Amino acid sequence: MSLAPGTRLGPYEITAAIGEGGMGEVYRARDSRLGRDVAIKVLPERLSRDPGRRERFEREARAVSSLNHPHICILHDIGSQESDHGPVDYLVLEHLEGETLAARIARGPLPPDQVLRYAAQMADALERAHRQGIVHRDLKPANVMLTKAGVKLLDFGLAKLRDAGAGPGSADGIDAGGSLLATTTRQLTTAGTILGTFQYMAPEQLEGKEADARTDIFALGVLVYEMATGRKAFEGASQASLIAAILKEQPRPIADLHPLSPAGLDRLVRACLAKDPDERIQTAHDVRLQLEWIAEGNLPGGSASMAGAAPIAAGAAPGAAPVRRGVGAWVAGTAALLFGLVTGGLGWWLHAPTPPSRLRVNLELPPKTRLDLQNTSLALSPDGRTLAFAASGQDGKLFLWLRPIDSLQAQPLAGTDGATYPFWSPDGRFVGFFAEGKLKKIQASGGAVQTLCDASDGRGASWGADGVIVFAPGPFGGLSRVSAAGGAPASLTTPESEGTTHRLPFFLPDGRRLLFFSAQPGKQDTSGIHSLDLDTKTITLVAKEESEGRYVPPGYLVFVREGNLMSQPIDPAGLRVSGEAVPIAEKVQFNPNRWAGAFTLSESGLMLYQTGAAVAKSRLTWFDLEGKEQGTVGEPANFIGLSLAPDGKRAAAMVLSGAGRSDVWLYDLLRGVGSRFTFDAEGAFSPIWSPDGRQVAYTDFNARIFVKSADGASESRGVLMETGANRGLDDWIPDGSGILFWSQSGTTGLDILFQPVVGDGKPRPLIATAAREQFAHLSPDGRWMLYSSDESGRAEVYVVPYPEPGGRWQVSTGGASGGEWVEGGRRIVYADLENKLVSVDIAAQGGNLVIGAPRAIFGGRPVPQIGSLSRDGRRMLAAVPFEEAASPALVLVTDWTADLKAR
Repeated sequence: MSLAPGTRLGPYEITAAIGEGGMGEVYRARDSRLGRDVAIKVLPERLSRDPGRRERFEREARAVSSLNHPHICILHDIGSQESDHGPVDYLVLEHLEGETLAARIARGPLPPDQVLRYAAQMADALERAHRQGIVHRDLKPANVMLTKAGVKLLDFGLAKLRDAGAGPGSADGIDAGGSLLATTTRQLTTAGTILGTFQYMAPEQLEGKEADARTDIFALGVLVYEMATGRKAFEGASQASLIAAILKEQPRPIADLHPLSPAGLDRLVRACLAKDPDERIQTAHDVRLQLEWIAEGNLPGGSASMAGAAPIAAGAAPGAAPVRRGVGAWVAGTAALLFGLVTGGLGWWLHAPTPPSRLRVNLELPPKTRLDLQNTSLALSPDGRTLAFAASGQDGKLFLWLRPIDSLQAQPLAGTDGATYPFWSPDGRFVGFFAEGKLKKIQASGGAVQTLCDASDGRGASWGADGVIVFAPGPFGGLSRVSAAGGAPASLTTPESEGTTHRLPFFLPDGRRLLFFSAQPGKQDTSGIHSLDLDTKTITLVAKEESEGRYVPPGYLVFVREGNLMSQPIDPAGLRVSGEAVPIAEKVQFNPNRWAGAFTLSESGLMLYQTGAAVAKSRLTWFDLEGKEQGTVGEPANFIGLSLAPDGKRAAAMVLSGAGRSDVWLYDLLRGVGSRFTFDAEGAFSPIWSPDGRQVAYTDFNARIFVKSADGASESRGVLMETGANRGLDDWIPDGSGILFWSQSGTTGLDILFQPVVGDGKPRPLIATAAREQFAHLSPDGRWMLYSSDESGRAEVYVVPYPEPGGRWQVSTGGASGGEWVEGGRRIVYADLENKLVSVDIAAQGGNLVIGAPRAIFGGRPVPQIGSLSRDGRRMLAAVPFEEAASPALVLVTDWTADLKAR
């Protein structure tokens, strides 16, 4: 029986389905009395019709409702209602926001601190349930929710009740048919005498024996193993082989899979997984104490080494103190430490009391992961133990990732889609970043993302010791400040001239001064690293360099010069540089358009940088709309933008030159020949073609708009010479009289404007709201305009009449970054949030639009980041990374100041 939205069960109104299983269906609902969202679990009809089972259901529900614990999902209410199909029995549960542990493990193993914290919270919850005579019996990742407040155990539905004062093996005589409260999953779950999910069952459950608290402890051990390794503790090709593995085999030691994991954790898990319940740890209370002890000794700030965790005796008494380490344990700890040195090198350096001489190693990112090359993408935590980086996975989607330096694993942080410019809080608990036109933060351990304030197109941020974040909200203008708790930002600096940028701030250790980079594009004599005193608002030039600068104690200024990472002595009091700048790393990746280098340093003496060019070379390649390559054009270049001419025979491309500037090149696609088109001192960006293909419009670094004849016979002429705004050209309208472009200044949203190309006409706003509107394109008949807006919270493609106002139609579903008209306006093709192409048929009927169903094209896979569709919608020209280019390396250096001290 399925319940449609709007169905009422007592005071609860169903709003959406959440899930279903063999023992019930779960819905999201609204409590009309208290005005809150709840989860409703509806019992199957076959169980509701049995009076005996209904009576037992109510008794068990009352018992489970008494489990008032911060890490157990709350049961609010139970109810019954007659329907056309008979009685409907239901439970009313707490509605939780987050992800299941199963979903989190699917992305890989959890960091050790998360494993220990989550496991201790689960043990604490089980301890409460066991003390009240309730055994879960179906503990598995799908029944654990990870929320902002920590874990929540779900579905005590297969729970077995016993007398609270009874011993571990006693029961109250409830039959093996089990409880009515469950919603079991379909994976390896069956009804009958064996209740639960096979992979997490204890041997006594599989043998049909009585389950008690120690059964849950076995399942908890399986969960901890899976969290720590990302792998199942027991596996089999069939149910029979899986059961045999649980009954007879031991899982591979955690230390074999992760040598630097706490040894005490492996011992604890093995004690939980003992086949005989009498040999197992006897209470969840003991498990929690051991987890807390391991955490105190092995996490940052603890006193014990990871290799020196105390052994755990099977069947330890409640509250038993950890066994003191004797000579044998000391020898074992030393051996483990040496093993870490041989296999990891770096792990030994991080934990040894005296660091060794400088060590230089290459770090590998996860397979098919690419760093964000346009922005500052690397950030070491203040203690140097964890690297945060912005990178795209194999699906091409940009996320924030974390990698402990002493681990081989890196994990993306959920909810950080589109993250750029990561930065750490001083205590290392949070990571800040920009995404979706906002400044945000997230706990390093994971959880919900918190939006702090608007930042339309951020260019770096830094977190001060007093809870203040200083950031650059956009590519032009001054710096702003906001509380680390969020709120309204306040302006901090105001550039003296339009078109100047203040960006890439970096707090000094005193928390009241910071470094930042200032420049006016195209005017190198204005560039430099400056300091700002937050108390006096005094700005002082520190060094005339073309790169961001970082201060490193006890007194070094680090920046990029001509591809080399440089260090120069600086007085920390007066911030005056002295002596010569010396190279400390070569061939460091650097983006001259952002003045940002791919490097990061920690106060503990670690330096990490990426080698190579900031923009990799790519080759122009033709594709059909099934995603098949149709040939290449010209030689590889550093393409950063592309626009096809209306006839599809030429292309205008933005090319990054070796001097760190962008110029427009025109390509003859039939001959495969390219030639430089612009020679402006301020560079050239965002080219678009006139409808007849005879002219090309573009912007310069100061966001001015120019038009030039495509044959190069005449000089460029300016059509909008006002500077100071960030602009991008979208489309040249079909009658050739003007250009559509988006514009942004300060911290406001992006707006769509019209600019005449003849006369001295001023730009005219077309769509201007607080949202981000951009990527406007007119239909070939000039009657309709499509554009992208994030007014709903995420970007979608819309169509409105042009030029007169009228209705509005949403074309995309699920998010989109922008679209184009093809086939004479009969179709719109847009890229979704995973950069996959979607085609939608469009038909105009008078003043209305009929929008067809979306369908995936290009083989259903992500398209290259830089590309342009032909007007007939049959081909795409894209810039594809050149495979012969050398792969960049991520280099980690310990004690990098050693050579400087020896000079």
